[in-house]
Amino acid sequence: MGSKVSKQVQKRKAVSSEKKTLCNLQESCGESFPGCDYRSPDRKTWMAGLNPEKLRINQIVWPGTHDSATNKIGIPFISRPFAQCQSLSIYHQLIRGTRVLDIRVQEDRRVCHGFLVTYSVDVVIKDIKKFLSETESEIIILEIRTEFGHQDPPDFEKYLEEQLGDFLIHQDDHVFEKRISEILPKRIICVWKPRKSPQPKAGGPLWSAGYLKDNWIDTDLPSTKFENNLKHLGDQQPVTSRKLFYRVENTVTPQADNPVLCVKPVTGRIHGYAKLFITQCVARGIADRLQIFSTDFIDEEFVDACVGFTHARVEGKA
Repeated sequence: MGSKVSKQVQKRKAVSSEKKTLCNLQESCGESFPGCDYRSPDRKTWMAGLNPEKLRINQIVWPGTHDSATNKIGIPFISRPFAQCQSLSIYHQLIRGTRVLDIRVQEDRRVCHGFLVTYSVDVVIKDIKKFLSETESEIIILEIRTEFGHQDPPDFEKYLEEQLGDFLIHQDDHVFEKRISEILPKRIICVWKPRKSPQPKAGGPLWSAGYLKDNWIDTDLPSTKFENNLKHLGDQQPVTSRKLFYRVENTVTPQADNPVLCVKPVTGRIHGYAKLFITQCVARGIADRLQIFSTDFIDEEFVDACVGFTHARVEGKA
């Protein structure tokens, strides 16, 4: 018993120390980067606001959400706090400015997070279609994967093709260099990541797993995650040189050896440092590698940071 108490004391000290490290870095370095003062006239149509005739796919810093469809997962006040990573519906995330969605499914096409489940993926598709019907130039990256420990939904590739149809941007390495205006009226880059089923075929309407990569660091320590994100990002090629999407997640994850197991207070340890991360990317000479930037509980400030830096790239200031 004594050793367990001692371990918890050490854990809390480590968390406190790492939170202080990030706070000190923020105070000493600030949060100024090219485009940090830019605000889109309308977050719902921020890509249109940056001019589809100028904006290239590989210039975009894509605001993304982690475990996007967990706003109603589990049982409210009982199991939900342990798995909920977003409070908004998919539609309202897109309205807020989100452009990368991370959807996990199980065998029956219901969205899940571990063993907790929520609504059918049909709800996700419906929200996406509603958003697309209300906008003209917004491109979405939709990542759908079979959750760990689950089987692939039967005939799911066919289902996605039937549901998203003419919106799908076909798998093509040349897409990365294209302007949005050259891709329209296609609107969705859909990355399907099955566990056992065959990967989508080259040139088809769906993109295979290798086109969206990340380095997942499973920790609840905010400075550890922050620095590892920078390290792994620095190992990537510049966005103009690679033919895949690379994601950085500004999140930390509850750990079984810590008494705090609810998502929101844990991920809150790093949530407010998104602008600092971009600032550090610039300071360390790796800002040209930043591409997909995702978060839990997405807010306007996070979206504005991504859009602002995208604007600076378009204007040749970053």
